[in-house]
Amino acid sequence: MRSVYLALVALAVILLGLRLWPAQPLSQLMPSSREVLAADGSLMRLTLATDGQYRLWQDLEDISPIMIKVMLLKEDRYFYYHPGVNPVALVRAILATYVGGDRQGASTLTMQLVRRVYAINSRTVSGKLEQILAAFWLEARYSKHELLEAYLNLAPMGGNIEGVGAASQIYFHKIAGELSLSEALSLAVMPQSPARRARFQADFQAARDRLALFWQQTYPDDPRNQGLLVLTALGAERNELPFKAPHFTRRQLRQDATIIHTTIEPKLQTLLELRIRQYVAGKRHLGVNNATALLIDTRDQAIKAWVGSADFFNPMIYGQVDGVVARRSPGSTLKPFLYALGLDQGIIHPQSIIKDAPTAFGSFEPENFDHRFTGPISAHDALIKSRNLPAVWLAGQLTRPNLYGFLRQAQILGLRGESHYGLALALGGGELTMMELGRLYLMLASEGRYYPLRERTDQPINPPSTQLLSQAASFLVLDMLKDNPRADGLPKQGWRVAWKTGTSWGFHDAWSAGVAGPYVLVVWVGNFDATPNAAFIGAEIAGPLFFNISDALQASLPSTADKALAQPSTVKKVNICAESGELPNLWCPKVVEGWFIPGVSPVKVSTLHRPVWVDNQTGMAVCPPYDAHTQHQEVFAFWPSDMASLFEQAGLPRKLAPQLPESCRNTIQLTNIDPVIRSPLRNVTYSLRQSHLNEHIALKADAASDASMLYWFVGRDLIGQSLPKQTLEWRPSTAGDYKLSVTDDKGRSASLNLNVSILQ
Repeated sequence: MRSVYLALVALAVILLGLRLWPAQPLSQLMPSSREVLAADGSLMRLTLATDGQYRLWQDLEDISPIMIKVMLLKEDRYFYYHPGVNPVALVRAILATYVGGDRQGASTLTMQLVRRVYAINSRTVSGKLEQILAAFWLEARYSKHELLEAYLNLAPMGGNIEGVGAASQIYFHKIAGELSLSEALSLAVMPQSPARRARFQADFQAARDRLALFWQQTYPDDPRNQGLLVLTALGAERNELPFKAPHFTRRQLRQDATIIHTTIEPKLQTLLELRIRQYVAGKRHLGVNNATALLIDTRDQAIKAWVGSADFFNPMIYGQVDGVVARRSPGSTLKPFLYALGLDQGIIHPQSIIKDAPTAFGSFEPENFDHRFTGPISAHDALIKSRNLPAVWLAGQLTRPNLYGFLRQAQILGLRGESHYGLALALGGGELTMMELGRLYLMLASEGRYYPLRERTDQPINPPSTQLLSQAASFLVLDMLKDNPRADGLPKQGWRVAWKTGTSWGFHDAWSAGVAGPYVLVVWVGNFDATPNAAFIGAEIAGPLFFNISDALQASLPSTADKALAQPSTVKKVNICAESGELPNLWCPKVVEGWFIPGVSPVKVSTLHRPVWVDNQTGMAVCPPYDAHTQHQEVFAFWPSDMASLFEQAGLPRKLAPQLPESCRNTIQLTNIDPVIRSPLRNVTYSLRQSHLNEHIALKADAASDASMLYWFVGRDLIGQSLPKQTLEWRPSTAGDYKLSVTDDKGRSASLNLNVSILQ
């Protein structure tokens, strides 16, 4: 008796040791497929495992409890009570097979798992013995939980489908955790005869009905029993497996995860794909072959739709190239961020007047897209009309950060060195991806906070952010952009849309980006072979697609509210003189309301409009003392010389203030406006080539209307003089830092520091 006791103890110790000794996880015995799921849990893509099988490993906790219950009822009701082999069933099967001549099976779940894992031929006596021993071995090494999980993941489900994870997606288009009783009954009869039953023919229906009847007899009070016998399985061919958002799912499969839960909304993905396909087809006569789009939810930073090309499966348009991550010139789509930085740095407010006139910025001489100049223009209008010269001027005024520094802060990492671009970066001289551009516009919609985009549901919503723009500047830029009229000329309706277009140099890329309701939408139109096309103009070809999609979004989401553009407490409206963009003085003829950032926006009372006493008969200015009977006051706009010249060139001459008589010209000053140096720019290094003696730095300044001559100095040395409307050319003999100043003939002056380099 003692020896029996010792033997049992030894056996227990051995079994305990086998259980405690680390074993290879059963999930690693077979390669797994991988699935990419949409935000609603629907399948976007299911890949083959490396051995050519559809096999998607699921944790037992992620499988529907009813599936587990039905499978145990069908295959092994005593699974939790035997050591891998059911001795009663084994004896019964032996007697039935070798005595009664009626072949019966006695394989437990563990024994079936052995056959799958070790590829044992259990049809022979030796094979059956090997299977039994291996079942004991697995039971000793693994828990019941692990064995049941492995069986449910490796059970044959017809053709090259294994396990309930892959089968539920392929046959029922749902995850294993959502299987119903009817669907569980259909899958549970598969392993017994997977080749025949995968075709869902009579043999399958009969087996399923028998199992359904057995279930009803075993669980007669289950409320789900009604109608089980009349339900048939839902089948699908494997070549009908979904391959949605192909560029996006291909990107997600670079990860190691088996199951990838993404943020894509199938309804919105389908909408964007359809709209792009139809739009490109309708514009093909213009040479348009491709378009891409990205949709981002501003409420949770999630990518809701990703269309990398007009047709993934069309090699003629290089459809498998992903345009969302391709680096391209953004054109003018970066201008809103120039203006936001200008607002934050106190250089402008929306009604500030900027000069839209021919200007040389060192060797860079930009032009407007239409090759025309409008003269004085408000910052608001310059942005929505996408004027290039005001944008370049503003870029030259920015400091800490300038546009390049801001883009680096915003994780636009594909840029070259800053000197490579210079001020041309303001007009799209760099390259960035649609994702990066989408992040920038998300920043505007997120009150200036930088967030990474969310592609998967396991990425945090509203993570710690970096404030790159102020809430006030973001609000003001969106407020300006919402005044940009629709590209199709239709009246505004529904969601508020704040948008901007862009066209790259050479007509390779047409862009439109903006905030439409609660979404950021970015679209691109072009060709992946970089073929230029005069039709690729942002406002004309990308803008209509932008509104085509945004209108469709509104129609498909009638209950989705617009994201309110809340006014921050850091901005307020003030009265502004319309012509000067400054606070109105007593003589400003037209006052409008405009946004203002207290303590930041430039504050100056306008001196543009001034009263002048003139003679009633001659209209000439007069000297004091004044006589109200023969003289009267008139208000004139004292435009700086360059502005007056621009009006004249544009055919819009302004009425000039009369000159004072010589007798009082030196005692009365109608204006105290200092000169403003327009060229060279501050904070710009000017490079001259030593061998090109014809290269010069242009010296030009605006002067008050009563100034007749400008004198230019380097340090204390006079280097030349010019009329207010003229440009003086200067070529320094050596490189270095210079202090440049200009003084008008009334003694008013201005100065700046600049750096000059001489290239060999």
